[in-house]
Amino acid sequence: MTRSGPDPRQPRLRIRILFGERAMLGPGKAELLERIAEGGSIAAAGRAMGMSYKRAWSLVEEMNAAFREPLVARARGGPGGGGAALTAAGESVLRNYRDLEALTAEAGAERIRAIEALLGDMSGER
Repeated sequence: MTRSGPDPRQPRLRIRILFGERAMLGPGKAELLERIAEGGSIAAAGRAMGMSYKRAWSLVEEMNAAFREPLVARARGGPGGGGAALTAAGESVLRNYRDLEALTAEAGAERIRAIEALLGDMSGER
C-alpha cells in the first residue's frame, strides 16, 4: 500500500484485532502509529489522516493505556516544539500487526480470489 492508498480495483484485507472489550487494534490505529513514526508528530499524523489533534491524541492515549508499556512517547512543546515517537513497544506492536496482515493476505489469497471471481460487475456500468 502506498500513501496514495491501495488500488481500489484490487481486493484488500483489513484486520481488526479485538482484545476482549479492553482494547482494539486495526488499520486506523496502525496507520496512526506509522505516521507518528515517520513524522515525529501526533498533530501531523492526525492531519494527514483527516482527523483533529484531539482525536489523534485520544487514540494514542487509548493505545498507551491498553498496553503494558506506552506505544507512543510524547515530548512537550517548547522553543523547538514538541514531538512524538514510537517506543520499542510501539515499534513491536506495529511490526507484528503489519506482519500479521502480510501473513493473512498470503494465506488467504486463494480464497480471496475465489470470492472475487463470484462478484458481479463492479465497473459501475449496468
